[in-house]
Amino acid sequence: MKYITYIYMIGLFCCWGQTPAVAVDTIPKKYLIIKGDTITGQSIDLEEVVILPRLRLNSNEERRRYLILQRKTLKVYPYAKLAAERLETLNARMAGVKSKRQRKKYTRMVQKFVENEFADKLKKFTITEGQILIKLIHRQTGETAFDLIKELRSGWRAFWYNNTAKLFDMSLKIPFDPEVEEEDFLIEDILQRQFDKGNLEFQKSYKTFDLYTLNKIWKNKKGK
Repeated sequence: MKYITYIYMIGLFCCWGQTPAVAVDTIPKKYLIIKGDTITGQSIDLEEVVILPRLRLNSNEERRRYLILQRKTLKVYPYAKLAAERLETLNARMAGVKSKRQRKKYTRMVQKFVENEFADKLKKFTITEGQILIKLIHRQTGETAFDLIKELRSGWRAFWYNNTAKLFDMSLKIPFDPEVEEEDFLIEDILQRQFDKGNLEFQKSYKTFDLYTLNKIWKNKKGK
């Protein structure tokens, strides 16, 4: 498991307002009384409601698969979110550092901080959870784990890390592509529903994924 932990170190950088009732014309309007205040019904602002498309799971096996994937996604998403936050902070700081030596020094500082803070938790990830994490890092940052390591460390380290990952049937180069991979579509469905329920803290991804469009794509692929 120590090799898996080492691979996962990619995550290291990586109320109402009062409105008086005013007669505009002789046509009666509906009024709402709230704690002694009278306001016209026309002035009430409602919160935006997000309506997500219905996901059809046609068998117990599909439902079981979805629930397992949901559990794993909920577990690893916070780490992908952390990687995106660290990368954003790193890039912002690096923009003001011109010395190559200082840039390397600051990068190592961020890496060491995240390693010390999260290494023990990352050790508990399974191989499938690790691969989901790699996909979600790409979803949040727009870059694969391989490219991030290559940019922040070196091409040789990225190559070595990826070869190590292959021993566990993983790849640091795999992107998040819900239009091509059904599992990625299900992960996106899970994320958007959990954001809507408030079970996950929303963080904007590098690209906007429309769940209605994805749903239609996969219905067509399955001929349903």
